[in-house]
Amino acid sequence: MNAGRRLNDAVMGCVLLERRIDPYLRPLFDRTLLRSLQAAVQWCVNVRRRDERLGLAEERTVPGEAAVAEAIAQQMARFVRRQYRPGEAQRAGNTKTYGVVHADFTVRDDLPARLRHGVFRTPATYHAWVRFAGPGPLAPPDIKDNGILSIGVKLLGVGGEKLLDDERWTQDFTGISAPTFTTPDVVENLRLQRHVFAGTPVLYFLDPAHPHLCDMIMQGLYAKTQTSPLEARYWSCAPYLLGAGQAMQYSFVPRGGTRSRVPWHPPDDYLRQALATALRQRDVHFDFLVQVQTDAHRMPVENASVVWPERLSPFVPVATLRLFRQECDPADQFARADRLSFNPWHALPEHRPLGNQNRARRTIYLQLARLRQTMNGTPHQEPGEEE
Repeated sequence: MNAGRRLNDAVMGCVLLERRIDPYLRPLFDRTLLRSLQAAVQWCVNVRRRDERLGLAEERTVPGEAAVAEAIAQQMARFVRRQYRPGEAQRAGNTKTYGVVHADFTVRDDLPARLRHGVFRTPATYHAWVRFAGPGPLAPPDIKDNGILSIGVKLLGVGGEKLLDDERWTQDFTGISAPTFTTPDVVENLRLQRHVFAGTPVLYFLDPAHPHLCDMIMQGLYAKTQTSPLEARYWSCAPYLLGAGQAMQYSFVPRGGTRSRVPWHPPDDYLRQALATALRQRDVHFDFLVQVQTDAHRMPVENASVVWPERLSPFVPVATLRLFRQECDPADQFARADRLSFNPWHALPEHRPLGNQNRARRTIYLQLARLRQTMNGTPHQEPGEEE
């Protein structure tokens, strides 16, 4: 094992130790230190940025962007082929499935005109599938891989033109339990994927030639010993259109403030068990909030390391996601997870993904979904409302 791998593994060993005590410290930390530390990190991020002189919802392509996106897709595909045998392939990111559950998504009937675009144009209720997952790229015991969780929501029965032609009646919303991405742009994402393949992801942040200490700290502020996928807040991290000329980010916020206990020696699948136990007992609700871009520099489209300031534009509730009380059958869950493909480009034109990371996801997600489903013999199938 080379020195880089040893350093990476030593750092991750320290992180695992911290995860054992995190449940006892995290509530106090979040109440007293999280926001002030985030503000300090964001100041460091923003003070080094130059004003790109873009307009609201305006994009600017990164030089060589298409080639970089293709390189990321190929790098991640190499990882999947190396790690998994045919019939056992998993996603290269958002890997471990905690649950794929029935839900409905209800658009509010009191929205102002500036928010009534796309699926929010008129009050409506859509059936949905919701997938909760761990960060990946592997699927170890939850205590080793529970820092940043993900959500994928697929609305069904959504009519109108779509940006991808492999699904005609869906609208996907995806998010993670941190307000920024791990990397600011696709160029740096390619560097990260190369480190992931080499088994040294920590060194991406600590590379003297290309340090990303602020990104590491931002992820660290939100990476924690999660109590349940149903108790985390999720952010889009990247912007989307909200009608012509208007950009938004969005967030899923759980209601109720419930905080489950994490056992000192948690089972390997304790997050999956927490999700199943909760939904066996009750419905679970998330508020779906949107944040409209009002300042093109301080709320950038092309830099995913920047938190859009809520003092400039607060989040506004536009819909409710309700997860039904239900039994979560593991065999059905994993079979459905194999068939489903979540992609932010499964979208109406009014919700077109914005920014270089989102543009790259069109290539990356399509290629990796096809690879996984080909390896497993589970061809893509658009879900219907009758399921």
